[in-house]
Amino acid sequence: MADREWTADCVADHFEEAFRTLRKLPPVKAQGYFNTWPDIVRTSREIAAMEPQPMRVWPSAAAITRLEQTSDWVLWISVEERKLVWSRAARVPWKQISGELGCDRTTAWRRWQLALTKIAARLNAQ
Repeated sequence: MADREWTADCVADHFEEAFRTLRKLPPVKAQGYFNTWPDIVRTSREIAAMEPQPMRVWPSAAAITRLEQTSDWVLWISVEERKLVWSRAARVPWKQISGELGCDRTTAWRRWQLALTKIAARLNAQ
């Protein structure tokens, strides 16, 4: 990563990828609960009549590594900027973000660009 020039757009892309990777991770379940019942044996007719289960795509090890690196970057910006950057990574509309921040869309966009530029400058300095 040291040989590349970081820009605000590159940092934004990494945050979007990190958000997509977080969505692909399995859900967190409470530990200690288990089931002792035997598995239900279904006939081929019952299986054919069932609703199809959506295919689950798990993230790769490289994607999880990039997620961890991106998660470390948020420590370099303030809490308000973190919320803004993650909201944009989640593709929350600007209208909703500006309503939460109590400012207009242009100001919210400027704050987002400033937060991304802070991260890019820190990455370029390394």
